[in-house]
Amino acid sequence: MAVRCHNQYALYGNRNDATSEEKIVRALIIHNPLSGFGSDAIYEFQRSLLQQGDEAVVRVLKDNFNPEAACHNVADFDLVVLSGGDGTMATFLYYLKKFAIPTCIFPSGTSNLLFLNLGNAADPAAIANACRNGLVIKSDLGEICWKDAHGSVHTKGFCLMSGLGYDGEFMQLAAQNKAALGEAAYFAAAISTLTPKVSHFTITVDGKTYKRTGISCIVANNAMIQGDIKLIPNNTMTDGLLDIMVLRVNRTYELLPSVITSLFDKTGKNLGRPMIETFRGKDIEVTSTKMLPLQTDGDPSACEARWYHARVLPKVNDLIVDATSFYASQAQKAATNLPGAVILPYPAE
Repeated sequence: MAVRCHNQYALYGNRNDATSEEKIVRALIIHNPLSGFGSDAIYEFQRSLLQQGDEAVVRVLKDNFNPEAACHNVADFDLVVLSGGDGTMATFLYYLKKFAIPTCIFPSGTSNLLFLNLGNAADPAAIANACRNGLVIKSDLGEICWKDAHGSVHTKGFCLMSGLGYDGEFMQLAAQNKAALGEAAYFAAAISTLTPKVSHFTITVDGKTYKRTGISCIVANNAMIQGDIKLIPNNTMTDGLLDIMVLRVNRTYELLPSVITSLFDKTGKNLGRPMIETFRGKDIEVTSTKMLPLQTDGDPSACEARWYHARVLPKVNDLIVDATSFYASQAQKAATNLPGAVILPYPAE
C-alpha cells in the first residue's frame, strides 16, 4: 500500500525554485508493520519531517514484500526512510547499495540493533531533524553466501551479524516467541539452548587459514548488542572490514566469563572477551564439519548449512546520523542534493 502525502498549501513547480534556506524534501518512507509490536511512531516522524512544499510517499509492506518493487522509483526521491526491524534494514540496504541516496534508519523492530550501533537520538522528532540536516556516513555492508543440504546457493546482505552454529539455533528459538515476548524472547532462547552442537571450523580470512573448535562462527559488520555492549572491541561499520568471532566453548555456560566482563567493560578494550576469539578481514570463508543452523541479522535460515562465504561491501550506503551518533565525527553533507538521487555503477557479482 502506498500513500502520498504533501502539504496542501504548497505549489509544485521547478524544485530548484526553492531558496537556499528552504530545503524541499521528497521522501520515500518504507514501513514494515509486521516488525516488532507494530509501532506507529513512523507516522509521528512523518509529521515532524514534512514542511510546506515537501512530499512523502509511504509504502506499507506486505509479509512477502519485494525490495525492488518497493524501491522501483527510488531515484526520484531525496531521502529514503526505512522503518522496521534489523532484517528489514538488511534487505533494503542490500538493494540500495547501488544508489547514492541518504537513508534514514527508523527503529520499528524488536531489537533495532543497527539503530543502536549508529547511536542516533531515538525520538521521532530528533530523527526527522537529522534527516533535514542531511549529514551521512558512508557505511559498509556485509554479503553472505551459503549452500544448503540440497546444494542450492543463497545470497543475502547483512548489516549486523550472520553466523553458523549456536547463534543460528538461538535465533530459531527466539523467532518462535518474538512476536509475543519481544526482546525477552532472546533471553528465553538463551536459557533453552544450553547444549548446542560443537563443531570443527576451517576459517579462511583474506587467504590465511585457521582451524578452530567451538559452538559458533559468526561474521560481523556491527557487533554492539543491547546495553551498549560490544562483543568485538574496535568493531565499526566504516572501516572496510568484517570481524569474525569464534565461540570456543562446548557449553553455553562456559561463556559466563565473557558475560561478566562485559558488564564491567562494555567496549571490551580492557578486559577482552574470554572464550571468544576474533579475526578481521575483507573476505571470509567458513567450513564446518557438521550441518548447523544459520542466521543472518537475526533471521534464521529455513535450512542448515556447513559452509558460507562472506565479504565486505565497503561504503555502499549513505546513512543519516546526528550529533549524538558514535559516527558524528565522520559525518559529511550528503552528496546527493536536490532534486534527486543518482544511480552509481556497482561491480558485477
